Amino acid sequence: MKILVDTLGADKGYEEITKGVIKSLENHKDLKVTLIGNKNNIENIIKEKLSDISRVDFIDTDDYIKNDEEPALAIRRKKDSSLYLGFKSLNDEEYDGLISCGSTGALLAGATLITKRLKNINRAALTIVFPSEKNPVVLLDAGANMDCTPDLLEQFALMGNVYSSGVLKIDNPKVGLLSVGTEEGKGDKLRKETFELFKNSDFNFFGNIEARDFLSGIADVVVTDGFSGNVLLKSTEGTAITIMSNLKKGIVSSFKAKLGALLLKGVLTDIKGMLDYNEYGAAPLLGVKKAVFKAHGSSNSRAIETGIDAMVKFIENDIINKIESKLEERGN
Repeated sequence: MKILVDTLGADKGYEEITKGVIKSLENHKDLKVTLIGNKNNIENIIKEKLSDISRVDFIDTDDYIKNDEEPALAIRRKKDSSLYLGFKSLNDEEYDGLISCGSTGALLAGATLITKRLKNINRAALTIVFPSEKNPVVLLDAGANMDCTPDLLEQFALMGNVYSSGVLKIDNPKVGLLSVGTEEGKGDKLRKETFELFKNSDFNFFGNIEARDFLSGIADVVVTDGFSGNVLLKSTEGTAITIMSNLKKGIVSSFKAKLGALLLKGVLTDIKGMLDYNEYGAAPLLGVKKAVFKAHGSSNSRAIETGIDAMVKFIENDIINKIESKLEERGN
């Protein structure tokens, strides 16, 4: 298996990304990686930390697409940018996937314009996996498509269903529709029309789900438009950061608190792991012809390691072909 890793455009710089790649190479002995970025900078870390540098190639560039640039225009014009070079290489058959911490919009534009969507998929969807009280929960779309139709949400549900069963190994995943109430008929025009469509679909439709129940695990796949999905994503991340910050302040506030924290160390570690997005790595962009993963802009080396792990599982489980097969079965 051979993948591409974009080292530019990340908040914490190429060092963290490169360290995460090195750990992934140690975890997956059959993995080869091409790093996109300043070769001299990256190669120095690789030579210092990795024993077998033959498993690493380089695409040398210092140019990247910034978050404030218009994505589609930038991916067309910036031919030396890391994402453009990555997507052009990804179309080569020897590569199985691409992962980047850079601009989400540019990643979506490159995947759509260069790698291309699957046949009968109208829009690619950004997919996030969250921990829950039961099984991991798949959320899509998490920010790629602000305006959606019921037909688009049905495609997202189908792809999320395949990902949940194929990668997370959840049998007959329950698909929930994010809305403002659990009862049928709740929500805006999009939610009401989508509910009617989902009722007659061939996946296991659970019904409406409210944001407060998102992490309860009552649904395995939660479907929504990119605007609502991104608000839910950022709200959940912000809540997790606030909880952990207040826990840290509380722990150091007194001797009794420190003693209690010591007694609860294992429990607190588990909670931290559940709330830390770095433990869940990167998100697949479902609906395109190759494995394209988006990592958080502020990812550390651990997030890159777990993100590459997720990509490896995605490729090994042949998720793209399974989505195509499902579309063919439905006559799409």
